[in-house]
Amino acid sequence: MTKQKKILQQELEKLTSFFDTEELYHKAAKLDSTIGIATVYRFLKNCAEKGDVHSYLCKRKTIYSTNKKNHCHFTCENCGDVKHINIKNIDFVQLKEKICHFQVDMTGICDKCARKGV
Repeated sequence: MTKQKKILQQELEKLTSFFDTEELYHKAAKLDSTIGIATVYRFLKNCAEKGDVHSYLCKRKTIYSTNKKNHCHFTCENCGDVKHINIKNIDFVQLKEKICHFQVDMTGICDKCARKGV
């Protein structure tokens, strides 16, 4: 593994929530200024193909997460906060096919904004 990939892997392991390519790039570039954004895109593409990260589109932007459990995403229409909502059971999906991945996105008003009356 190259020095750049090691740095990217180390920074990836520190991320505990959602992130985008630019966020990982800025964290890694602080440690090694020779890391380019294209390297980060390739690294994340490879991680997604291996199943190390989950990627999904949110408002036409690719967002990544290291959460590998079945979950959906809730985006607050007011503040833009995004949260994982774990789904323990997908028995409601009755298919003969094997499900490898699914994506459910929900939007609404988060509890914090609702309490503010927004």
